[in-house]
Parts: sequence; C-alpha cells; structure tokens
Amino acid sequence: MSPPKKPLKVLLASPRGFCAGVDRAIQIVERAIERYGRPVYVRHEIVHNRYVVENLEAKGAIFVDELDEVPDDRPVVFSAHGVPKAVPAEAGRRNLLYVDATCPLVSKVHREAERHHVSGRTVVLIGHAGHPEVVGTMGQLPAGAVLLVEDVAQAEVLEVPDPDNLAYATQTTLSVDDTIGIVAALHRRFPAIHGPKMEDICYATANRQAAVKAIAPKCDALVVIGAPNSSNSMRLVEVAANCGCCKSRLVQRAADMDWGWLAGASRLGITAGASAPETLVDELVTACREHYDVTVEEVRTMEESVVFKLPRALVA
Repeated sequence: MSPPKKPLKVLLASPRGFCAGVDRAIQIVERAIERYGRPVYVRHEIVHNRYVVENLEAKGAIFVDELDEVPDDRPVVFSAHGVPKAVPAEAGRRNLLYVDATCPLVSKVHREAERHHVSGRTVVLIGHAGHPEVVGTMGQLPAGAVLLVEDVAQAEVLEVPDPDNLAYATQTTLSVDDTIGIVAALHRRFPAIHGPKMEDICYATANRQAAVKAIAPKCDALVVIGAPNSSNSMRLVEVAANCGCCKSRLVQRAADMDWGWLAGASRLGITAGASAPETLVDELVTACREHYDVTVEEVRTMEESVVFKLPRALVA
C-alpha cells in the first residue's frame, strides 16, 4: 500500500495565460490556413510558446526566420511582436500576400515613435536588446533615431543629441516596477522628455504581474508556465521573487517540472505568461495531483474583457 500523499495547496493566479493580442494572432494564422489552404508561412514564432507553435504547424503553418524562405505563391503572416518597416516593404516588392498579426498595443507604440520622430524628437526605447518587439519598434524609424535603454544604469549615462527634443516609449512586456525606475531616471535627467499619454506596458502584462504580487507572499514556491524567450513570462518569475517567493521558476509544461525542487513546499503558486494556453495550466495541476493531495484556490485580482478585431481580409 502506497503512503498517503502530502497535502499541497495550489494558488492559481488570475488573470493568467493568453492575452487578447496572442489570441488574435493565433486566430489570424488559423483563419489564414482556412482561407488560403496549407501551407501558410509565418515569419518568426507567432507567439513565444512551443506548444502553440507546434499546434499551428500540425494545422499547416510553416515558421521561418526571414522572408527569403517564403515562396512567391504562398501567404505569410507577421508575428504578434511586430516587424521593422523593411519587412512589409520587401513583401510588397515581391508581391507576397501578407497578413500582419502585430498586437494592436505594439502597433500603438510604433505610431507613437513615428509621431515623435516627425516632431523632431529622438526616441528613447525602454526594452530588451534583441527581443523581436524591440527590433520591430526600432525598425519603424531610420537608423540612429531610436536609442535603447535596458535598465536604470544605462538611463543614468545615456547621451542624447538634444535633451530638449526627447521622448520615450517602452516595450509592452516589461516589469512594471522596473520600468517605473527607468522612467524616473529619464525624467530626472531630461525634464523636458515626452512620454506616452498612457503607459506602453500592455494591460495583460500589468494584470498578470499584479496577480502574481497577490499570491507570491502566500506561497512556498511559484511556477510560471511559459517559454524562456517570452519576456512577459520571465518578468513574472522576477516579480514573484521580488514579492517574497524566492523559490520561483519558469516551466514550459508539466513534463519539465522538477518535483524534487518542490520538496518541502505546502503552498504552490501557479500562473502562466500571456502566450501560454490554459491547457498547460490544467496539465500542471493534473500532474500535481499525481504527486500530492491537491486543493486548488483561484485568486482573482481583475476581470479582463479586452478583445481585438481580426484583419478585414480574414473576416469577410
């Protein structure tokens, strides 16, 4: 007879998982496959989640790094992270049929950057170097028109051509708390700097961070379901640690869980990044039940009702 399972209280953060921009991007790929047939090419991962990518591959999507891998006679979808202007320009030059799945909140940042550039301002972009969203945003303007700042230390030594003609924008998936510090440093050094009317960090990123803050102090350990290249997921791990749950980590799915790491914990927090489907949360809770006597409590800090429209070309 097997020994009784140890009790484990699971605190589920809510909101968690898919945001409206991710849901829209996935629907765009699925609708494109329905409309144009297989295969439909997608430049870069549509969102940063292997489970989502593999599901779409099974339906007929082919993911590529660059446009030169796309045949002239097949449609291509641009990822939710946004692309530099040179990408749709090249697609147009080749007469490729393309659908832009850029999240509307990222497109808003693009428009802000363009508006500031037209007004003669240098744009300071707060974000992570090399992230597709940052590459896409910087690629909206000519080389040198955007200066990237990743942390407070860089903000403190930033050199700008004209302190009186300056604006800032941010990547949408940053830590809210970290960004506040960077913005404060920029305002102190450059009092005339222009900022967005509403913060660029997306509602879903902020809401998921707030939900983690609500449960982290009550947890012995906290797991974020998401991909290591997902900025918003990695920020959730950091938020949990900063809010008192030092034992926090990223897990892509239940099969990757290190149960030895969980030893000694009686209260486990679970959340999911904005590009991770709820299926993977259910999968992890089920796996927990195989090892523990689990009770689940959902801690909801906010209701979300945001929905983004699909491109007209895929709706008619």
